[in-house]
Amino acid sequence: MTVRENLHAVLRMHQIGIVNLLRPDRLVGAAVRNARLGPQAALIRKAAVEHPSAPALTDDQGTLTYPELDELSNALAHGLTGLGLPDRSVVAVMARDHRGLLLTISGAARAGLRLALMNTGLAPRQFAEVVARENVRAVIYDDEFAETVAAVPQGVLKFRDVAQLSAGRPVTPLPMPDRPAGFIILTSGTTGLPKGAPRTKVSPLASALIADRVPFPRQGAIVVASPLFHTTGFGAWTVGLALADHAILLRRYDAERILRAIAEHRAAMLVAVPTVLTRILALGPEIISRYDHSSLRSVFVAGAPLAPELTTRFQGVFGEVVYNVYGSTEVAVASVAQPAESRRAPGTVGRPPVTVHVAIYDDDGLRVVRPHETGRVFVRTGIPFEGYTDGRHKQIIDGFMATGDRGHFDGAGLLHIDGRDDDMIISGGENVYPLEVENLLAERDDVIEAAVIGVDDPEFGTRLRAFVVPADGAARDPEEIRDYVRALLARYKVPRDVIFIDELPRNPTGKVLRRELPSGPL
Repeated sequence: MTVRENLHAVLRMHQIGIVNLLRPDRLVGAAVRNARLGPQAALIRKAAVEHPSAPALTDDQGTLTYPELDELSNALAHGLTGLGLPDRSVVAVMARDHRGLLLTISGAARAGLRLALMNTGLAPRQFAEVVARENVRAVIYDDEFAETVAAVPQGVLKFRDVAQLSAGRPVTPLPMPDRPAGFIILTSGTTGLPKGAPRTKVSPLASALIADRVPFPRQGAIVVASPLFHTTGFGAWTVGLALADHAILLRRYDAERILRAIAEHRAAMLVAVPTVLTRILALGPEIISRYDHSSLRSVFVAGAPLAPELTTRFQGVFGEVVYNVYGSTEVAVASVAQPAESRRAPGTVGRPPVTVHVAIYDDDGLRVVRPHETGRVFVRTGIPFEGYTDGRHKQIIDGFMATGDRGHFDGAGLLHIDGRDDDMIISGGENVYPLEVENLLAERDDVIEAAVIGVDDPEFGTRLRAFVVPADGAARDPEEIRDYVRALLARYKVPRDVIFIDELPRNPTGKVLRRELPSGPL
């Protein structure tokens, strides 16, 4: 980042309430802690000092204040240190969203250990492969994942919960490490074994990336309905720490339970993947009306493409509260569509936040400057990606990193994502982005959602196959679906096959697992 961008980010953080430039004494201490502990552990300690009565989290075991979370993190850090692992060794955690997970994130940082956040949807063999690749020395896990964890080699230490490590340990702080050990977040793994994306050089300015475009509450309640092992939940929770917010954690993302949590805690923000919004609306007006959601000011949605129709329907019930966040594990936040932008340009992912720049390049590596021209989306951010833990890296052009997506800017400078590079279907020599067809199908009242893939075809090489989840009581007429698409899109975008299914296969972060959709002969 340039000096000017740094100054801009600092001023935005002051305006948002993340830092107080009028208290330089506190700024110095916070900067030192961040440089040695990393942001999560440092922010918990900061909130414990500045907001000693503020609730840090509520889960199924009750509520912890920031001082309580801070002290329990210290106890776990002592327990982890007692294992005798070398500095910066990797500890993995496989857990639902609850206090144990937050304690592990903070405790590992204080112990100078690197934390690998494991996807709870991993099969035993996948888990064992990731553990071996990342050289994991110890695993902390929820009891429900005992069978999965049993697949790892005997030499890996295993602990069913944090209580095994922290019981009877002192709650006083350990000496801070010289530098953060960092953490590893796994990619979604929709096309194979998830890759490890390390984060060790996280600037305190990173919080400004999201909060610049999404209104976070100050010491308010945030319902987190996106797993913390994924960048959506993890990033939003981290910004919430900077504002001493109250995280409402859920082990399962039951739609009615989410509404109840919003009402009970007067939550100002909901963090979710698009599937959660679909499930909430599916409850129907009668159930939704039982819960007071008038406190809700923003719905932070990320992790998978958000259909324009879903945004419109959700805001029709809850007001203009949807903030469509576009990013990835590798680039963090690339852009955000605010409600007014989504209304003006349905489907847009908006504009980049402070310190972030987005560019479109063609397949020859030349920059695309004309609006409405589709190309490859590249992002430059103040949080540089360090490369995957297996040594691979994303393509870089002029300091911009490839996202793997294709998109375009409209005439107003708003970014639109047209689809994934690897999802593009070439049928009869024509390029088709499944997302365009999927969004069109989702506009129908009798369709909940849809996914489109390419399958082998003797005449065209590849043809389109649509998997449609119909609304309750809807007719299942493939020809009606084809006629609908034919009337609105080019003929080569019409699915030859239309298959009705009860639900789309998804990973725990809500992304559709296209590889699990049948692509063989019908």
